[in-house]
Amino acid sequence: MARHYARNVSAKTIGLLFFAASILIQHGTSGQRVKVEPEVSSYPGQTVNLRCAFPDSTGVQLTMVTWIYEPKDGDRTNIAVFHPSFGPSFPSNSPVTGRVVFKPTPIELTSPSIEIKDVKMSDEGKYICEYATYPDGNEQGITQLIMLAKPVNLASIVTVNAGTQSVVVARCESKNGRPAAKIKWVTTANGNSSEKETTAADNTVTVTSEYRMVPRSVDNGKDISCVVEHRTQVKPESFPLKLAIQFPPEVTIEGYDNNWYLGRTNVALTCQAKANPVPSSVIWRTMSGEMPEVALVKSNELKVLKVDDTVNTTFVCEVKNRIGTTKDQVTVFVRGTRLPEKGPNTGAIIGAIIGVILLLAIIGTGIAMYRKHKTSKLSGEGPPKYKPPPPNKANSSTSRPQPTVPGKAPVTETRPLYYSTQSPEPVTDLDGYQEDDVDEDLEAHDGEHYFSAAPSGWDDPGNNDVPPPYMHPDIGPRDYNGDVAIGRGESFVSSAMIV
Repeated sequence: MARHYARNVSAKTIGLLFFAASILIQHGTSGQRVKVEPEVSSYPGQTVNLRCAFPDSTGVQLTMVTWIYEPKDGDRTNIAVFHPSFGPSFPSNSPVTGRVVFKPTPIELTSPSIEIKDVKMSDEGKYICEYATYPDGNEQGITQLIMLAKPVNLASIVTVNAGTQSVVVARCESKNGRPAAKIKWVTTANGNSSEKETTAADNTVTVTSEYRMVPRSVDNGKDISCVVEHRTQVKPESFPLKLAIQFPPEVTIEGYDNNWYLGRTNVALTCQAKANPVPSSVIWRTMSGEMPEVALVKSNELKVLKVDDTVNTTFVCEVKNRIGTTKDQVTVFVRGTRLPEKGPNTGAIIGAIIGVILLLAIIGTGIAMYRKHKTSKLSGEGPPKYKPPPPNKANSSTSRPQPTVPGKAPVTETRPLYYSTQSPEPVTDLDGYQEDDVDEDLEAHDGEHYFSAAPSGWDDPGNNDVPPPYMHPDIGPRDYNGDVAIGRGESFVSSAMIV
């Protein structure tokens, strides 16, 4: 049951919301049927046209139209009325009486625009075009009339004395403008601004902006600009200024290097003074009261032609301007002999010398390498650019006598002999293996002769059935070389090589 009640309440709420929305939509639609210009601007003395129209009157009967003026501060006033049967009417208590008419003529109820001549600043406000219709009632459109007046802009600097309290240092004004102008300041000085608006009887506005800060001597001469923006201006108007802060002289004495010795010539002290306004006088004196005869004073400079004992005193420079008087002093100590002058920076010199030496070494190394490379290229030295051919065999190896057997043809070599030409090695003595029965051995082997220096092919598995010739079980070792002997100095037989 509670669920049913909640469902009914929700349905009623949704229905009420739809009803309210439909009313708002109808009201908004009806308000939009009166066509007007949202805003119209004009200068004093000009003529303005306030347009109004009801272009779509389908299903609506237009009865009459009324123009109403509503100032910013005040009551609404009817200024023009038009009825199709009775014609136009202009109430006498209207602030625009005698200056307002319907345009164009003849007047049409669907387009009852008005024209106001010689507009004044006081004419600014809302102008409402209101229709009396049936059956919807009254419908209206609102136009805002904005009166324009180009202001007179100016800016000025306020001269102040340096102090500890915040004061006005610059002022900017935009006079008799409509609407009110906007003023801003541009500066690096540390301060803030304040504005004030004043409305005149003719409804124009004067805006005054003041820039305030604590004046300091360091801020004197800094740039500050007043920028005025107004609707009647094509671009903002800028007024560049400079702060004017007066302060007493700030004095310092320069030129004493703590090395004034007896006999030194042409030394000088200079009295530097910063002030606003400029100093009116600069006075040199000594604490002892008398100025040394060797001292020559000219304006802010005190020059000593030749240092003697009379210069051993305290010099005072006193500077005065309209704001105040300031002084500075320096005590001169006359030495018997001059102080040794400070030598140059030894570390820097040593570093520079080392750097130059390194640079010269690098340059020399580069030149030497270049010359060496150039010389090698011209003389043909350097690594070969092609692969050298293999070494030729020695004549003693190629002409080695072959073993012979009486009654048998000479045995020819079917495999090459391999020799090493790198380093001499002892020749293997094969004489111990010779036997007298050469014929039987040669017949048993069908004339095949083996040399230990030639690849025999014994590593081939296909040849494993035949044992080496010098390992036959039925015969002892034989010498296959006969009487041929190889000199140990001529060549040697190297170990077998597998290619």
